[in-house]
Amino acid sequence: MSPSDVFSLDSEAYRPLLPHSPGEGTQTEHEVNEGALRAQLERSLLRKLDRRMSILILIYILNYIDRNSVTAARLRGFEEDLHLEGNQFASILSILYVGYIFMQIPSNMLLIYVGKPSKYLPSCMIIWGFISMLTGVTTNFFGALCTRFFLGFVEAAFFPGALFLISKWYTSKELSRRTALLFCGNLISNAFGSLIASGILDTMDGVLGFTAWRWLFFVEGFLTILVAIIAMFVLPDFPENSYTWLTPAERALAIRRMAEVADPLLLPSGGSVAIDGSENHSKEIGQGLRLALADWKVWWLALSTGVTVISFSFNIFFPTLSATLGYGITATLLLCAPPWIFSAIVSIAVSSHSDRTGERFWHIAIPLLIAGLGFMISILTMNTMLRYLSMFLMAQGYAGHVCFLAWASGTFSRPSSKRAVALALINCGSTLGNIFGSYAWPSSWGPSYSHSYAICIVCIAISVGMCFAFRRHLVFLNQRNENGQKYLL
Repeated sequence: MSPSDVFSLDSEAYRPLLPHSPGEGTQTEHEVNEGALRAQLERSLLRKLDRRMSILILIYILNYIDRNSVTAARLRGFEEDLHLEGNQFASILSILYVGYIFMQIPSNMLLIYVGKPSKYLPSCMIIWGFISMLTGVTTNFFGALCTRFFLGFVEAAFFPGALFLISKWYTSKELSRRTALLFCGNLISNAFGSLIASGILDTMDGVLGFTAWRWLFFVEGFLTILVAIIAMFVLPDFPENSYTWLTPAERALAIRRMAEVADPLLLPSGGSVAIDGSENHSKEIGQGLRLALADWKVWWLALSTGVTVISFSFNIFFPTLSATLGYGITATLLLCAPPWIFSAIVSIAVSSHSDRTGERFWHIAIPLLIAGLGFMISILTMNTMLRYLSMFLMAQGYAGHVCFLAWASGTFSRPSSKRAVALALINCGSTLGNIFGSYAWPSSWGPSYSHSYAICIVCIAISVGMCFAFRRHLVFLNQRNENGQKYLL
């Protein structure tokens, strides 16, 4: 390890940030001033960081728009033009998640090795934007199946990579709100993706000889590539290799904040703190993989999120469910937006409250149970107003999922290589849920889809039960307090 990779706790950059050792007497005015200086520096760091991280929201919007465009295209001849039959459309939906599963863990391991999220994530984004455009020139089932598989293969880099990048900068008490803001990209994409699709499908049919649904993929793929180029100059890298946009003191504080989270018992010793990631990359990545695979908590959370995502599979078919209200294509797509805008607002509010209170389980369980109420309403009635109300209740359930992701990030705080693999593996569980969920809404179950909603209710109940059991285990670990880590409950 080179000297440049180690920051002494007594260095000039760290000096204003450190409390005096216990032997130096009681708190003095000088110590108070140092604490105020750290708080001021921390605010400056978070402002800069939040501005740069905000582009992740836009990337996630485009990520989900590219992924879900096929459901909007279905309303304007996608199935007919490709001569799809039986479960072929469901297979086109689910094959994306097969590619997604294959790449999530290797991608996060590669992200650690490359060490430059600002280049790695946008590069993947450019590739998936190009693949999305290729979907617009497919002419048969096999062509669509191939483009969707490789789209998922490349898109897999983004979400687990973004979660890992966020967890490398923010403390556990800041994670839930930032995760919610990131996940708003998903929710907003469901809202504005439908609005964009409505505009393209209504105005571009026949332009240059292409049908409207083909233009949907061309336009959205091009926008993805454009934003990716911008993101290369905006996204931050990890704290240890971010030089150009932080002052030395801000960079030192960013590294120290993560060291405090990772091993608070180390800091008072007055020794040196190695920058996370300065070890031999191959050794670090291999160790992280072994630790994650050997920890049953990772598998438990992966299974729990997979079950939860099956209950959220309605989001893939949201335009189809909106169509059961009985309106035309344009009105159907426009009606998709308000529930997701509401969901984004609820998610930010719930996650912010979760961060303030330091509580996770009830902030997960309550939104999920309310979503279950929405599923129940849809089973019991075909009344247009009540079914549309139920769509709001279903959509707000994502607030619980956001808090769940923050819970997972905070639970596996060290080492960061383990956290990277753990988050990717947990997201693999989510992806498996998407695969199974793709087959939970056959058109033969419409227009009531009561069987589909019943599946969602069962999955909600299982997920809440698993989260409760996990909370009880964390209570036990906090009582033992063997490694100095305090888990949020």
